[in-house]
Amino acid sequence: MGPAFSLRSVISGGINSLLFLSFLCCLSPCKGANPVYLYTVCPNTTTYPSNGTYQNNLNLLLSSLSSNATPTNHGFYNTTAGRGSNTVYGLFLCRGDVTDDLCRECVKSAAQTITQRCPNGKVAITWYDECLLRYSNQSFFSIMDETPSFSMYNTQNNSDPRQFNQLVGDKLGELATTVASSASKYATLEANYTSFQSLYCLAQCTPDLSGSSCNQCLRGAISHLPVCCSGAVGARAVRPSCNVRYEVYPFYRITASVPAPSPLPLSTPPTSNTTTASGKGKKTSTGTIVAIVIPVVIAVLLLSTFGYCWLSKKTRKKITVGTETKGVESLQFNFSTVAAATNNFSDANKIGEGGFGSVYKGKFPNGQEIAVKRLSKNSGQGAVEFKNEAMLVAKLQHRNLVRLLGFCLEGEEKILIYEYVVNKSLDHFLFDPDEHSRLDWPIRYKIIEGTARGLLYLHEDSRLKIIHRDLKVSNVLLDGDLNPKISDFGMARIFQVDQSEANTNRIVGTYGYMSPEYAMHGQFSVKSDVFSFGVLLLEIVTGKKNSSFFQSDYAEDLLSYVWKHWNEGTALELVDPILGEAYSRDEVMKCIHIGLLCTQDDVADRPTMATVVLMLNSNSVTLAVPSRPAVYASSKMFSGVITGGESEGKATESDQSATKSMPWSVNEVSITELQPR
Repeated sequence: MGPAFSLRSVISGGINSLLFLSFLCCLSPCKGANPVYLYTVCPNTTTYPSNGTYQNNLNLLLSSLSSNATPTNHGFYNTTAGRGSNTVYGLFLCRGDVTDDLCRECVKSAAQTITQRCPNGKVAITWYDECLLRYSNQSFFSIMDETPSFSMYNTQNNSDPRQFNQLVGDKLGELATTVASSASKYATLEANYTSFQSLYCLAQCTPDLSGSSCNQCLRGAISHLPVCCSGAVGARAVRPSCNVRYEVYPFYRITASVPAPSPLPLSTPPTSNTTTASGKGKKTSTGTIVAIVIPVVIAVLLLSTFGYCWLSKKTRKKITVGTETKGVESLQFNFSTVAAATNNFSDANKIGEGGFGSVYKGKFPNGQEIAVKRLSKNSGQGAVEFKNEAMLVAKLQHRNLVRLLGFCLEGEEKILIYEYVVNKSLDHFLFDPDEHSRLDWPIRYKIIEGTARGLLYLHEDSRLKIIHRDLKVSNVLLDGDLNPKISDFGMARIFQVDQSEANTNRIVGTYGYMSPEYAMHGQFSVKSDVFSFGVLLLEIVTGKKNSSFFQSDYAEDLLSYVWKHWNEGTALELVDPILGEAYSRDEVMKCIHIGLLCTQDDVADRPTMATVVLMLNSNSVTLAVPSRPAVYASSKMFSGVITGGESEGKATESDQSATKSMPWSVNEVSITELQPR
């Protein structure tokens, strides 16, 4: 007779095995999981002809990368294809914790889609949650690249941001040191935040980097997190050569051994193999009880476990990508709620009014203050377009952008709900004699830097590439600490990631801030916003209005005025007199220099906002020599251009920060905040 097996041990072992496997699936992507696409960048570089040598080499390279996503290569592989000018360099990197199967699937998916997202581009890089894949016509192996980059964060803020930010900074710093000194260039870290909540961190570099280059890349990524994501309970900063991420839930696979759950306690049956029912004298077999109860226990435990995993994964996905996963329902408010928050849109709550509607201050029952833009019924935008545009603006999340909290769409009512910004717009402080003195030089420099970072986010760091098209001092709001927040996205335009410019027959914007190629030919790009930023920067330094600047004996516009002083070596005479001598001469000269570079007549001569931010934050960057800026700011030169386009939906406003006779803006869409608040 063979060995006897206990029914209890077989069932108990089965439960333990099933629960153990289910638990592992919760902690890590199980076999068959799909890679999660994040972002693709197609730099504005040269292209290759279809069916040519470069394309053939690229196809060979991508095939080689896909076939080498094997356990032997440990999630990283680089190679080349072709020779001479048609050589293609490529690599893939899988996240250090993903399974071999998921790594292979991710690389395969990336190789199949990258050429579709970047058709005929010689340079491309695509990121998934589980891997990255890149190629170029120039060798980048073992070279630390920090651009292009992007960031993502959880819009839920922490209750104690100061303490949380300190913990995140400390732990990511420790992790960077660990990763840089490791052979795999990958590590994770877990730390206690509260008695019931932990912090989970991950950092990784491409293994071909040296320790010092890896450390430099990670430190740069970590330093960006306070800029984009301060106080967020989860965020990531991603660069071609490295990435860092932290969350308050375990988003990576726990590779340490997980102890199997203890066997379920089963009481030992009596030696008689019978139990007596109370007071009945009936006998029930122990085997019968086990046969009935245990399957029920198994079913309940398995359903609970898989149910928890399913809900957990849904929650993780939503948290990871933040606002961009929110549906319409999470952003839409009832009209009654908004009316109650504004005391039924009472005049006492009105804080601004423009051609497309009025702005009201409001407060939700939880105490949150809001700014409510109630669009007029002749705003000219349909319900679908309004909803889509509201969803677009709500996706823009940055400390230097005014945040759209939601919208209301009921009947003919179209309402936008923004965060309330305590102070008014920058022009109120810059050009108001009573408020002027509050803007000392450190505050002005902070406003310049913050506005530059907000614009850089729109151009490069958000998942959408946005051209603002109407940046000016009245569209920069100031919070309680006089930190800048760019507002009014009514004229904004979305670009494709690899799109560099666009054309329009309808010129909209503000006199004096428009770049010449936009005002004269309808061509706009990120460099159009750079031009507007340069004008705004020079206004902040000089304290003079660009829109109404006129000095008949010296210059006809602000740019000419600045250029003449710069040429004559008297640039410091441009500084706002109210500052006296209380300013940094080096910073002022640098700002004037940057302002002139941003307003160059030739688009190619203007820097990108990434370069501007670098110049503002570094004293070691060599600035190019500026040439004469574009000079065309008088309203006479615009009159034919502005009125030459289509006419529907136009509105001309009188800006409180400009002269009353100077028309300032032509709006073509409804999402706009025309008055400071």
